[in-house]
Amino acid sequence: MSNKISSSKIMTIISHEYITKVTSKAFIILTLLGPIIMLAFIAIPVLVTLLTSNQTEKKIAVLDRTELNIGKKIVNSDQKKFFLAEKSEEKLKEDVLSEDLDGYLIIPSNIVQTNKATVFTRGGGGFGFISSLENAVTSVVRKERLLQAGTDTSVIALVEKGIDIQTQKITKKGTEKDYTTTYAGVGYILGFLIYIMMFMYGSFVMRSVIEEKTSRIIEVLASSAKPFEIMFGKVVGIGAVGLTQVMVWVIVGAVLMSLAGPIAGLFTPKSAIIAQQMASSGGQAQFPGGFEIPAISIWLVIAFVFYFLAGYFIYSTLFAAVGSAVDQEQDAQQLMLPVTLPIVIPILFIGAVISNPDSMLSVVLSLFPLFTPILMLVRVAATEVPLWQVALSVVLVIGTFIGCLWMTSRIYRVGILMYGKKPNFKDIFKWIKMG
Repeated sequence: MSNKISSSKIMTIISHEYITKVTSKAFIILTLLGPIIMLAFIAIPVLVTLLTSNQTEKKIAVLDRTELNIGKKIVNSDQKKFFLAEKSEEKLKEDVLSEDLDGYLIIPSNIVQTNKATVFTRGGGGFGFISSLENAVTSVVRKERLLQAGTDTSVIALVEKGIDIQTQKITKKGTEKDYTTTYAGVGYILGFLIYIMMFMYGSFVMRSVIEEKTSRIIEVLASSAKPFEIMFGKVVGIGAVGLTQVMVWVIVGAVLMSLAGPIAGLFTPKSAIIAQQMASSGGQAQFPGGFEIPAISIWLVIAFVFYFLAGYFIYSTLFAAVGSAVDQEQDAQQLMLPVTLPIVIPILFIGAVISNPDSMLSVVLSLFPLFTPILMLVRVAATEVPLWQVALSVVLVIGTFIGCLWMTSRIYRVGILMYGKKPNFKDIFKWIKMG
């Protein structure tokens, strides 16, 4: 009988938290705009690249002091960026100062021996600008060295040919194109999204507890339900809100991504081809410049939902503990570090995990329960994670949640009825031991 009453009370708290949050204007607006904002972050850079791929931002004069026509060869390599200077260096300097010229490149007479050239600008341009200059000059000078060494031009042409690596994935059904790089990018986006959502929904739980404690509503609730029931109902209710939002985002995001190919194709002459690819390849297409949208596995979606919920339940219980221990949000800052640090640390390692998802470091970090929700999801997206590692991560995060729930319930039971004192970590440990 008592179990039924307890379950009924928890369900009442869950439904109250869920209905209150889902029907709020903030939830509706964020739920509708979330996928559009995320798609904009992905689509805008791609569209800008497509629209500006043939544009050059700087025009550089080349002043050639060699007798090898190196300057002319550099200009021929990219006539949109370079042109041969017909003025003296002093005149070029004046043109740069008057902003009639972006800069000028001096090719010294001994460049083949010294490997050095100098570019003069008003400053700026970024790393990409300098890198493009180095690549252009290096290519021409390297060829000149080979010619001076007596290398045949046909051999030089063979040496200069690049290699285009085509990646293929072997499956039981045969071979298919490998989208490892693209999936790694997807994993980064999903991992970062979980990072944001754990902070966002965890903060919701903490603020909700603080507001109820400050307004003394918690005392009314505590008279009709146990502190554990209140905390558990609040965590699950707001978690259901988060899951609802995620599912709406997944559905809306899938629809928007299915429309992304034809929309992006409108900006290129290949729009009809892209649209046809989207229709015939199960939702994947290749855009100009090699950009492709691969099909997203249903298992990746399931992994995202599970690890989001796992991370949410672990950290929301900890946020609830912090909220129950203080009277106002400002006081919570001193207790937040042990909770927020394990959320931030995985973001510092996410680049290393994406670069080498099968390394020992990546495996160990992704199996550490407090890092698992972010880093294991990144690995699942970027590589074929062994089933035993996925299963172990599931067991570990569930066990960690149970442990956090046990510890937090003890803090919550004492903290929600404590007023007027700012607790420190020593007080928190005492509350845990009080049982």
